[in-house]
Amino acid sequence: MKKHWLLGLAVLVIGSSPANAQGSVERGNYLVNTVLTCGNCHTPKGPTGDIADKAFSGGLRFDEPPFDVTASNITQDKDTGIGTWSAADIKTLLRTGVRPNGVPIAAVMPTGFYDIMTEADIDSVVAYVRTLKPIANKVPDPIYKINVPRQVFPGAEKPIPDNALADKVTRGFYLATIAHCMECHTPLGPNGRDFVNDLGKGGFELKGPWGVSVSRNITSSKEKGIGGWTDAEIKTVITKGVRKDGTALKPPMGYPYYAKMTEADLDDIVAWLRTVPAKD
Repeated sequence: MKKHWLLGLAVLVIGSSPANAQGSVERGNYLVNTVLTCGNCHTPKGPTGDIADKAFSGGLRFDEPPFDVTASNITQDKDTGIGTWSAADIKTLLRTGVRPNGVPIAAVMPTGFYDIMTEADIDSVVAYVRTLKPIANKVPDPIYKINVPRQVFPGAEKPIPDNALADKVTRGFYLATIAHCMECHTPLGPNGRDFVNDLGKGGFELKGPWGVSVSRNITSSKEKGIGGWTDAEIKTVITKGVRKDGTALKPPMGYPYYAKMTEADLDDIVAWLRTVPAKD
């Protein structure tokens, strides 16, 4: 029987395994700089891409109806970054979307996709972030115009147990979730994103220095989506930003980050994408 994208829900009821909950800076480095694409928002951009010597010191501005916010400085600078935050503070923000001062972070930060992270992976991310060199860069204070409730991605409500990740499609669901693919590839309606009925159908506008990009349909639809694409063609668009017809994607798709992913991780993500119901 073909596995459905909601299979993630079934494995979550088992609960998180305390085994292997030890964080690793090396694993955190991989996650932050590939699948999570943290620098895609938190690193300032120049004409040719990320400004490497200012990595993670604050980046993209999101001036939207609900808020006007700039991606935070997440380096270890104590005055303008998160150098005074404890490991628990960082982990709490990732798990709940709430800062140490009790103020919720803007919904553009996809914390609703991170609840699924294994304890080992989230500890690894925290361990790596705490090694980032301090860079002084004060970003503008956030302006909140409308209260936007935090929306948790279906199937990502709890940490996934490590033993569930042996299954290729489940692991692909896990990776695509922490990569928050469906944050952009699911349209935004008046009540948030309808992840059940509109999952992956595209149509969401993303504004930035690149102009306006419109997210594409990445469901298994052969007419509107990627159902007629080969695995190699899907991997090429993920890692190189080149569509099946040879045209190039505009930002903010984080393909320079995804290009550093392991072949196994890419294979698993593609395996899960094949199960996303067709939406035309």
